[in-house]
Amino acid sequence: QVQLVESGGGLVQAGGSLRLSCAASGRTFSRYAMGWFRQAPGKEREFVAAVSYSGGNTYYADSVKGRFAISRDNAKNTVYLQMNSLKPEDTPVYYCAPGRSAVVTGLGVSDFGSWGQGTQVTVSS
Repeated sequence: QVQLVESGGGLVQAGGSLRLSCAASGRTFSRYAMGWFRQAPGKEREFVAAVSYSGGNTYYADSVKGRFAISRDNAKNTVYLQMNSLKPEDTPVYYCAPGRSAVVTGLGVSDFGSWGQGTQVTVSS
């Protein structure tokens, strides 16, 4: 089972950038697709981005397309989320999770599992 630790969150002004990291333990990291989700207080967890096991295929929510980029380094067991042109609505807690297989089979919460503890992103206007 993969265990995850997210980092890189913080306070940034609108228009700024942050890079989130998700470090995974376990030998099977490279076998799974990885995803980033976010959740604001009182709201459901929503999909942000996902990447296949090799990094060759990426998927994005419409709200972040063109501003965010997901990547992974299997040698370091780490997946990244580069966030540019941040907006106040990008504020909630960000979580990473492995997919159910090497390829991305769906973009819902149920298509991913073994969530990390999350990292808070706050974008001030």
